[in-house]
Order: sequence, then structure tokens, then C-alpha cells
Amino acid sequence: MKKKILALGSAALLTATLFAMNSCSSIPNGAKAIQKFDKEKYLGKWYEIARLDFVFEKNLNNTTAEYSLKDDGSIKVANKGYNYIKNKNVESIGKAKFVNDSNEGRLKVSFFGPFYSGYNILAIDSEYKYVLVVGKNIKYMWLLSRDKTMPENTKEKYLKIAKDLGFDTSALIWVKHD
Repeated sequence: MKKKILALGSAALLTATLFAMNSCSSIPNGAKAIQKFDKEKYLGKWYEIARLDFVFEKNLNNTTAEYSLKDDGSIKVANKGYNYIKNKNVESIGKAKFVNDSNEGRLKVSFFGPFYSGYNILAIDSEYKYVLVVGKNIKYMWLLSRDKTMPENTKEKYLKIAKDLGFDTSALIWVKHD
């Protein structure tokens, strides 16, 4: 009897884990990732202009993300920033994979082994200079730019998209680059 209960418990745990891993590469309700995405144009360095704060980026300024293609077709993600409370630079290396086809701006990213989270590109300009990225739900959002600033009209356009999806844009952290 104990073995049956343990086996059922293990199966339930495995099912819950697999469900959680798959749901982590999801997209917020109503959001649609861009189509005709060009990963080659997306590679390189991006400056974080604004974000909805969360534990892994707490107290960071001068934050950047750099994307490069790996031999296996996945994308290396190198996030860097300066923790102004601890007075030190921090870096986190991860990997990203496409959820569906590589021409859809819908990826899953991992910094911790087999655990992935959604990375969804909802808006990008034709020159790949400015982008709106959201996570798996309305708690995760980033505005990124190839420069340390973003034009006001682009900010307003991207913020409207986010607000219409239910993001609390008043809670954004506006990143300093100095």
C-alpha cells in the first residue's frame, strides 16, 4: 500500500513539474508575439530602459542584455547590471530557445537548469532598435533599446500596448545608465 501511495505521489509530482515547466514558457492572456521575427537582427547588445521590478534585478542600474547564437541553435543570454546597494557588478548567463518557429518572437529563457520562463516580443521597430518584451504574465515587462535612451513616441506606443494588456506601467522602474 505504501509503495502505491509513493508511486502515485511521485507521478503527481512529475506531472506537476512538467506542467509548471511547460506553463513557464507561456504568454500573457491577449498578448501576441511578433511574426516574421529575425533572430540574426535581434542578436547583440540591448540596454534596459524600463522594467517591472522582480527579485533577480532588484537594485540594478546600468542593466544590459546581450544575445549571441550558440552552436546548437539556441541563444546565449548574458544579463549584466550594477547593484547600487552592494556596489558591485552582477552577471547572469542563461539560454533561450524558440517555443515554436524561429520566425515568431516567442521564446523561453532559462537561467536555472531545466526551468524556463516566457520571453515574448510583442513589439519591435523595423530597424530592431527598440523592443517591448514581456514574460509569462503581466508581472514581467521590459523596454529595451540599442541605445541608452528610447524616443518618447516609441515609449508611449509600447506603454499603450502594455496597458491595454493589463500591465501596471505606473510600477515601471526607469533604469539609469551612467
